[in-house]
Amino acid sequence: MALSRSEQMSRIRGKDTSPERILRSALWRAGLRFRLQARTPHGRPDVVFPKARVAVFIDGCFWHGCPEHYVRPRTRNEFWSSKLLENVERDRRQTLQLEAEGWRVCRFWEHQIFETLPEAVDTVREALQQERWIPPNSWRVVQVDALPGEGDMEQRWLEELRVSLPRHALVARRSTKKWKRTREHPRSSV
Repeated sequence: MALSRSEQMSRIRGKDTSPERILRSALWRAGLRFRLQARTPHGRPDVVFPKARVAVFIDGCFWHGCPEHYVRPRTRNEFWSSKLLENVERDRRQTLQLEAEGWRVCRFWEHQIFETLPEAVDTVREALQQERWIPPNSWRVVQVDALPGEGDMEQRWLEELRVSLPRHALVARRSTKKWKRTREHPRSSV
């Protein structure tokens, strides 16, 4: 029996997702102790190091506009465009507000946890150890326009989360590619 869209959407987790559990486990094995979804001055990050003032967010590729894996839904364009833009604006607002108050904010895409987990752990460790830690750029898809008469071609508009850089446009074929899970974290063991 097929589920309605509403039923499917209600099953999507907002916290304690597979990428979160995998990163938390790796951080714990590395000897890094943290709090889960602890309150900060601006939101509840997925992982929080309160004394060091480090907040870690794991952003879903679809919900937060991953430049590599965001897939434009084919229906309800206005709704999904608005939802994407709201999510990116909230990410930007939270990040900038926390950083303005002296927090260091690490943001990872869910695919980074599956593909490059050791690098994610190293990034968190660096943020904890370096007072003047500089986060990497974090480009986000903020709008996707189907190009009429071009089949599956689309124009993707990207914005940087922290720095006020001009929007960047890419023209590419619509893709639904997913990342590869490593042997260490196959789907069945997550």
